[in-house]
Amino acid sequence: MFQEFNFASVLSASARAAWQIEDVLPEGAALDFSRPFMPENLARTDVPEGLSEAERRVLNQVRGHEYLVIFGLVEEFILPFVLDHARPQLNGNDARVRALLNFAGEEAKHIELFKRFHATFVRDFGSECAVIGPPEAIGAEVLRHDPLAVALAILQIEWMTQRHYVDSVRDDSGLDPLFKSLLKHHWMEEAQHAKLDTLMVEALAEGRDEASIQSALDEYLEIGMFLDGGLKTQAELNLDAFEKAVGRQLGEDERGALIAQQHQALRWTYLGSGMTHPKFVATLAAISPAARDRIAEVAPAFC
Repeated sequence: MFQEFNFASVLSASARAAWQIEDVLPEGAALDFSRPFMPENLARTDVPEGLSEAERRVLNQVRGHEYLVIFGLVEEFILPFVLDHARPQLNGNDARVRALLNFAGEEAKHIELFKRFHATFVRDFGSECAVIGPPEAIGAEVLRHDPLAVALAILQIEWMTQRHYVDSVRDDSGLDPLFKSLLKHHWMEEAQHAKLDTLMVEALAEGRDEASIQSALDEYLEIGMFLDGGLKTQAELNLDAFEKAVGRQLGEDERGALIAQQHQALRWTYLGSGMTHPKFVATLAAISPAARDRIAEVAPAFC
């Protein structure tokens, strides 16, 4: 179904792209808080009226913190999912097993990297920025669904990561260099994860009839709506952190408008940009043209 990817080639590419946490985020490294962290295409922090340039930069940095910490949170449920998928393969194809276990190991490395980033950010930002959770509860809710639904949600996230870096981060010279480096190194390994998850989706869809695929798609959309509820809460937490950092309270109407605007920005960042990625759409079409068409109808709400 997806002949452009195979386990052996992905494993080889992953070995070439490998890096160590200490090389990416060495002890004592510092972020440059005079610069934005997130590209405007994702942060959408230049849009709100009534904020000064300095305040918009602070909101952008809060979004940058949220972005990497939420990636760490997401990878905490990707890790056990990949291990569960690898377990039945242990006596099978060697390249498949090694590639899946390497996938899991890299996700564990990313989790640790983002925890170190959080500590570095908080040390110099001056105040705490809350993030939705706990990760265990979010992971349990996601993982209770049909494995094909979970694999599709993960695939959306993997292609989303690729789109963010290639379309928005790579050529943005105004971003903090350390934050940009973190995104680059994450992208390098996630490029292989997107291919592996495509292969996992293929395996999980194999032999299913149309009714079973549509049922899994229903559950994929349930996961999306669950995550969207979390993004609404995250937009509120971000505004709390922003107000504390800039030392002023927004008016009720201004705060409500900013939460709505930022919720939609988070929707694009974490949902819409993945749901509309051409590679994700192609996978849906290969599984079921009807599934592709259903997502095409839903996706504009998250863009």
